Amino acid sequence: MAHLPLLSIETLIANPGVDGDMLSTIKSTIGVKAQLEFFPDDLFGPGGQWIGTGGTTPTERVESLGLEVSAYNVYANSEHSNNSSTSTPAEFGGIYKPFSPGDTSEVERVTVTSGLFSNGAGTLTSHFSASLLGDTSASYVEVYNADPDSDSTAQVQFSLGYAHVEGSGSIGNTTKTTAGNRETAALYRQFANVILPPGTDRFLFTANPAASGSGYKDFYFLAFNRAQMREKVDPGNWELRISGSTRTVRLIDDSGATSNPTISQAGRVYNIVSGSIAGGTADIETTAANETAKGAPGLFYPDLGLLIMNRDWLNTNAGGANLTPTLSENTFDNEASKFYNAVSGGLYVAARREEEISSVSYFCRALNTEFNYSSNPTYVSSSGDTTGLYTVPSFKSNPRSYITSVGLYAEDGDLVAVAKLSQPQLKSFSREAVIKVKLDY
Repeated sequence: MAHLPLLSIETLIANPGVDGDMLSTIKSTIGVKAQLEFFPDDLFGPGGQWIGTGGTTPTERVESLGLEVSAYNVYANSEHSNNSSTSTPAEFGGIYKPFSPGDTSEVERVTVTSGLFSNGAGTLTSHFSASLLGDTSASYVEVYNADPDSDSTAQVQFSLGYAHVEGSGSIGNTTKTTAGNRETAALYRQFANVILPPGTDRFLFTANPAASGSGYKDFYFLAFNRAQMREKVDPGNWELRISGSTRTVRLIDDSGATSNPTISQAGRVYNIVSGSIAGGTADIETTAANETAKGAPGLFYPDLGLLIMNRDWLNTNAGGANLTPTLSENTFDNEASKFYNAVSGGLYVAARREEEISSVSYFCRALNTEFNYSSNPTYVSSSGDTTGLYTVPSFKSNPRSYITSVGLYAEDGDLVAVAKLSQPQLKSFSREAVIKVKLDY
């Protein structure tokens, strides 16, 4: 029985009424087949008046009619749902109600920030890497928030690595006569293809000296894990500390010093500079423009969650074997692991992520004539002489229900979201309800 029409108890009571030819009205509304199935002829008197099964007084007959109409509408609603229609009345058993103009708010977009690391943590002071490190992981080292060898909940937070345009520090050579993937060269070109504009082969850092005018051959990098970062890293809200033999350097970005960031094909880009945000605001030690000796410490791409770091600057300002690549030819130098030691020695990475949340508010209105009956089987008795009567006797003259949840459906009848109320809300013919459901995505 597809597309069964719904019945309204108010309409039936008003015309023809329980003493009128109810049989003919129901039959003409829902058809003979549905009438015989849900409203058999023995429920009607000789003149088509409603007799029902719930008593003989007019009030009891109306109550009985309401229960039968409710049961029919529940079935008819399911047929509407199965046939991609949710536009059905909510009186006496109707379980769907379409939104009217004005019931839905405009989409609101709000930018929110939170700690970037697992469980919303804003800092990471303990670093762990997998124990199985070797030639196969020469390109980068994944950093976990817990020991992945003993803690099954450990998650990757970011990756550290080293790239060289000529493949130094990795197996293989330029003539390809020696087996090897030349991973450091592959990494350099991968980043260049994504970030640099056409015709540019090498990275440049702000205030780069003349000796590096044609671009830097190598760099270290930190790439935040996409699952942790979500949309993007929040500019001005991260700090990285790197430990060398000379000192521990603190790095941040200079987003707070400019209102017009450089826009590349990879999105926004800021300079990495020496400084700290530990005091709550960015405190820049040396601006990028003043780093004329070795160039700025690096470049920050918030939309990619990527830090490209100037190896020359780190070696000069922090020092140490961990920040001095061997630059071997056709040899695995394990530079990624060395850089990991320098970062883990700093014992501090702070970062926040930034994402745009879209919100829509739906105002679900239950008028006084709607949703006052329940399809819950406990609503009416199913035992003995009381079968078909309300379980709560007072419902005879004052039917009531309690709203506990609201479901939002798509036009094809698929359930999209369910909103749970903090406590049940009483609904009756003397009460109306407006429930605001806010959907974030």
